[in-house]
Amino acid sequence: MTRAEKAARIVALLAELYPETPIPLDHQSAYQLLVAVMLSAQTTDKKVNEVTPALFRRAPGPEKMAVLQVESIRDLIRQIGLAPTKAKNLRRMSELLLERHDGDVPRTLIELEDLPGVGHKTAQVVVAQAFGEPAFPVDTHIHRLATRWGLSNGRNVETTERDLKRIFDEALWNDLHLQIIYFGREHCPARGHDLSGCPICGWAASKKRVREEVAKNAPKRRRR
Repeated sequence: MTRAEKAARIVALLAELYPETPIPLDHQSAYQLLVAVMLSAQTTDKKVNEVTPALFRRAPGPEKMAVLQVESIRDLIRQIGLAPTKAKNLRRMSELLLERHDGDVPRTLIELEDLPGVGHKTAQVVVAQAFGEPAFPVDTHIHRLATRWGLSNGRNVETTERDLKRIFDEALWNDLHLQIIYFGREHCPARGHDLSGCPICGWAASKKRVREEVAKNAPKRRRR
């Protein structure tokens, strides 16, 4: 089966499983989405959604966030991984939005990536989910699934992003990104995964990939 044939079958299956693709991070504005995505690095969406209500009550927009003390921001997000660094980035990012963009979240990847704490993946999530621009953010989870499914060679997330953008039609990118995330959470865990019983891995993964996964998950023998 070619990559194009796999892609078509995957698109059809994911569309059937996830006809709706709600954004998993709670927010009420492009600014709040940007903040939530920045906080989500190395942290679950669930934990971010537990923390942001109190944060957004104090600072619903960049004007309030920019005048908060870094220590106050850190205390509000202390349950989040890397809280001290993220607090500094949120404060400085908000200041720069006011200085450079009149308090508005920019719509281009270049301008977003120029903000502290905003990497390529974060910028792509924002342009896709806040502004509806076509983007295909690839995190470690999408990278893992694309490799399992034989859609990319798995060298790094940059290579995977290029491969997926070539394989899938641009009009599908925004929904497909979320559909793959939902599928990974419900059907395709990183460890202890039975590829043969997976709705996609069961037919998309190569025999070599199945052997590698079995070997990786096999219990190690203790040396006597």
